Amino acid sequence: MSRNAWIWLGVAAAALLVIIIVAVSGGDDETTETTEAAETTTTVAETTEAPEETTEAPEETTEAPEETTTTAAAAEPIRIAIVAPSASNDLAFTQSIVDAVNVIESERDIAEVAITDGTFVVEDAAAAIRDYATNGFDLVIAHGSQYGGSLQEIAPDFPETSFAWGTAADTFGLPNVFAYEAASDEGGYVMGVMGAALTESSTIGIVGPIEVGDAKLYVDGYKAGAEAADSGVTVNVNYTGSFSDVALASEAAQAHVAAGADVMTGTAQMVVGAVGVANDQGILWFGTQANQTSLAPDIVVASQVYKWEVVLREILDNMESGTLGGSTYKIDLANEGLVIEYNPDFELSDDVKALADQAIADIISGSIVPTG
Repeated sequence: MSRNAWIWLGVAAAALLVIIIVAVSGGDDETTETTEAAETTTTVAETTEAPEETTEAPEETTEAPEETTTTAAAAEPIRIAIVAPSASNDLAFTQSIVDAVNVIESERDIAEVAITDGTFVVEDAAAAIRDYATNGFDLVIAHGSQYGGSLQEIAPDFPETSFAWGTAADTFGLPNVFAYEAASDEGGYVMGVMGAALTESSTIGIVGPIEVGDAKLYVDGYKAGAEAADSGVTVNVNYTGSFSDVALASEAAQAHVAAGADVMTGTAQMVVGAVGVANDQGILWFGTQANQTSLAPDIVVASQVYKWEVVLREILDNMESGTLGGSTYKIDLANEGLVIEYNPDFELSDDVKALADQAIADIISGSIVPTG
């Protein structure tokens, strides 16, 4: 073979080698791109699965408001109505429950408090009680022992409404009726002890309304305390036969003055008539149910004050737990539902106050039972 032939043969071999290298190199690039594409596809697939997890999250979020709604419903503020026989500011029986609800309103989330007072006529009170229940009030307080018969008829018609009444100890066996009463003989006894220590004529007069409930307990307790402190004291009791007749209370007080009384007391809303007589004659007065100092600041020695909020707290706690009635409560000196409030402007000697404090301690301990 000639020299030129060998040269051309070498060139051809070199060209063939270049083609082979290029071919091999191109194949590696395709494989790399394909591999990366596969990895990218895998990544997309994983990303596609992520929304499924995200989709589940709102389902959990959707459940949360249901729990919040339930809690809000349970904590919804309640509406309280009061039906009472005398004026809301009578400084006696009706004011005692109004003051208590005002205390509760300052402590709890109360949506509304409505009051119908001056319902001396039982039929009027019954109409108000039914009207409040019909209008969705949660707790209807029938503040008067004379309302028991009406409540017994009305309460079964409103099983979702709680009713409370006093002073009484009977729930009629109804699951939505609470009853409350006052151990008013306890405070009466304490003030009778003070009255016996303060009288100079050894004659005390008591103006009572009707011989029932906390009124009779108070009268009996005061008489027992005075006589226990001084057996030489004469305690005259005059029942007017009315809770509300101010003129009759005034007449009864005048009769006590004529009998020589220089210390008097009385109970129920009609006592403003008796207090007026006592104030005119300079006769010492002991109040009950509410603080009566403002009626006659110069002659009121002390008042037994009803703190019905002690009972109302328990009633509302029961209602919140789903118990709408069936229980009876009592306020007394031990649970501080009864409190002796002294007139700060009356110069009561330390010795007399010490007698009162000792009587309170003995009643709480059980060593004295006022009307036992």
